[in-house]
Amino acid sequence: MNKQTYIMIENYMQGCMRDAAHDKEHIYRVLFNALDIAEHENGVDYDVLIAACLLHDIGREEQFKNPKLDHAEVGGDKAYKFLIGNGFTAEFAGRVKSCIVAHRFRKSRPPESLEAKILFDADKLDVTGAMGVARTLMYKAGVGDPLYTLGEDGLPSSGEGDEKHSFFQEYHFKLKNLYDKFYTERARQLAAERKNAAKAFYDSLYGEVENAYKNGKRLLQHFVDQKE
Repeated sequence: MNKQTYIMIENYMQGCMRDAAHDKEHIYRVLFNALDIAEHENGVDYDVLIAACLLHDIGREEQFKNPKLDHAEVGGDKAYKFLIGNGFTAEFAGRVKSCIVAHRFRKSRPPESLEAKILFDADKLDVTGAMGVARTLMYKAGVGDPLYTLGEDGLPSSGEGDEKHSFFQEYHFKLKNLYDKFYTERARQLAAERKNAAKAFYDSLYGEVENAYKNGKRLLQHFVDQKE
């Protein structure tokens, strides 16, 4: 891919990104992760991979406006039309679209090509470790979800098994379960290096909140009882 082509695709991507948790810097991190992974693989089509990485989240705005839409499906269609409209072959545009459509966690449409598997892994790496925690907190704040919810005992729930959305629930539902979902050995290696950072943050935050509630409720009850 020559520089002019890269800049054309990059400019289109930048015009599509609106979500703070899925901004253009997320795109670059995914691209850089993908290039790292690809360096450890054979037979990678770098033109397809680079285009797919740059365009994989261009459907986010449509999904944000209408949660019933799938940003991977929307983004795949947008990418295909954009590439065809700018002189790429239908075969190339179709391969890029296939990568984009398959980059989400869905059993119904797993990635098949090497480039699709690399994009999938590179995107999921950006949800691991400290970066994954930071991005999840940004996303949760953006949609109005709390850090945690309370159980029937009035104490903070750990989030495990919760149906109500919160950061703690998302950690147990997704963040801690990412590490055996990768297709490439290099991605598994990078993810393993990040795993402890996410766990340490969650454990510390939950411990701080739980202790504050337990001690605070005990002290509050003591002083409230004294006033009766």
